[in-house]
Amino acid sequence: MSDDSAQQPGERISSHIAHNARVWNYWLGGKDHYEVDEQVGSMVTSMYPSIGEVARADRAFLGRAVGFLAGEAGIRQFLDIGTGLPTVNNTHEVAQRIAPDARIVYVDNDPIVLTHARALLTSSAEGATQYVDADAHDPQAIVEAASGTLDFDRPVAVMLLGILNFVVDTEKATSIVRRLVDAIPSGSYVVLTHPTLELGGEGNAEAMKFWNENATPPITARTGAEVAAFLDGLEILEPGLVSCARWRAEDTEEAPLVAQFGAVARKP
Repeated sequence: MSDDSAQQPGERISSHIAHNARVWNYWLGGKDHYEVDEQVGSMVTSMYPSIGEVARADRAFLGRAVGFLAGEAGIRQFLDIGTGLPTVNNTHEVAQRIAPDARIVYVDNDPIVLTHARALLTSSAEGATQYVDADAHDPQAIVEAASGTLDFDRPVAVMLLGILNFVVDTEKATSIVRRLVDAIPSGSYVVLTHPTLELGGEGNAEAMKFWNENATPPITARTGAEVAAFLDGLEILEPGLVSCARWRAEDTEEAPLVAQFGAVARKP
């Protein structure tokens, strides 16, 4: 990514500090990142070699979860918070392949993501795809902005993939989820993934420490019990809260055990 191509969104872009959306893009094999993102991403990989596998497993989980929701569950509205840079099999692509009339709102507050999303996240003719420039810390603003595209009187799938880990305060993260759940009707779903030092992820502790000293935003891992608590009051679908690589995988036994929880839960 050249500096020239990224400057239009304004002063918020910082090409000298590694940023999660761009480093994640690097781990997924993309090209939308700066040299500093590659440097930090490579260092994290050297400290925690399976991070690329985690990124790919998270993306594959998204595909399976959205496929289930748009198909078997009949969901036609998706609120994807912390979407990151567009890559293959984005939420709207998966949903609209199954249900062309699906409506998707992407939410992020990174200006580079904004530029790429508006250019690349185009909808089917029957459905709708919109981008909201908002912060995950402000769920009320997200809901208000998304209501221009989504009908919150009908079921909505709220996607929280790899985003709550950037809300370091657990009480605050829980409050965000609660406010989002309160805004959606019965029959809606919450989909989340979250890194952990469980599931063989103990080696990620030093890599996360390095990240917090050299990149933005700061990240935190949580236990399975802490992640499950985000879904209190919801019906967690089978197979429950598991390594995201193994959530309804074609061959669960062959799927890697990555240190990233994944779950899909329904609001009763």
